[in-house]
Amino acid sequence: MRVAMYYNNKDIRVEDIPTPRIGPGELLVRIDASGICGSDVLEWYRVKKAPLVLGHEIAGEVVEVGDGVDRYKKGDRVVSSHHVPCNTCRFCLKGHHTVCDTLRRTNFDPGGFAEYVRLPAINVDRGVYLIPDGVSFEEASFAEPLACVLRAQRIAGLGPGDAVLVIGSGIAGLLHIQLARATGAGRVVATDINEARLAAAKRFGADTVIHANEDVLAELKRVNDGWLADKVIVCTGAKSANSQALGLVERGGTVLFFAPTDPGVTIPVSINDLFFRNDITLSTSYAGSPADHVIALELIRARRVRVSDMITHRLGLAETAKGFQLVAEASDSIKVIIEPQR
Repeated sequence: MRVAMYYNNKDIRVEDIPTPRIGPGELLVRIDASGICGSDVLEWYRVKKAPLVLGHEIAGEVVEVGDGVDRYKKGDRVVSSHHVPCNTCRFCLKGHHTVCDTLRRTNFDPGGFAEYVRLPAINVDRGVYLIPDGVSFEEASFAEPLACVLRAQRIAGLGPGDAVLVIGSGIAGLLHIQLARATGAGRVVATDINEARLAAAKRFGADTVIHANEDVLAELKRVNDGWLADKVIVCTGAKSANSQALGLVERGGTVLFFAPTDPGVTIPVSINDLFFRNDITLSTSYAGSPADHVIALELIRARRVRVSDMITHRLGLAETAKGFQLVAEASDSIKVIIEPQR
């Protein structure tokens, strides 16, 4: 089968490798849509594991079913989590599925930028979800990133009436904007340094957009009745944005750092000003739980989160290198989908 083999962000080669053979409890899935995630182009993180086949936002059709699998059949349209939790460790039992040791060890074979993937038995047992009728493969491929956003907003305690500031209006920021709007946020404000992404933020539900080079604090207070944001969600790894977020959250509010930074990045935090005096919560979120994937698919089915409108590029497997460049440059792309069967 053909795969897009990653060596670095500028060296991705279409290669032939054997189609995986499945065993008991496993599935072989033909990949029809696989989204490029911002984490796929974090070269400092990925290149040390190269060469490898990336891609974890997958949707496709079951083409082979291993012995003992009775919940899925050939022809089923599915999405799958690449990392799955054990559901029994101390972390899972406390609701922290994404720090489970099992979740960090699991994956599918090889990756989503391939014509087929083998889903190991543990993934089949707790990480495969049927695609609802009326949802396309490319729409379903958003289930994983939307699940991550769902978990993040739950951790942040985002609720009806909250004033939300989203810093960074790439695909993650746009999903946060849409979900906040769908779940009743009172006012949603977005920032970015890219005018095209600011226009997209407005299109996907932000009440106000602010260029990051402006006086964000003054403009936020102007549009929010003199108040700062109850919830600040940082969707960029830029150190300046992460530092800026600390000054844009209202007393009693939460800053949620959703994007990783480069290695070794730190920001100063005033214990007295943020915590002791103003009761600010700082948090992070990584990945999504199985329940988040189920909810994400339902939100997509119900069109509460409009994902198809976010797709700016649909590319064949041979164009995966172009897709990586589009995502890495973060200029005129929002969501890039690879279609390995093209």
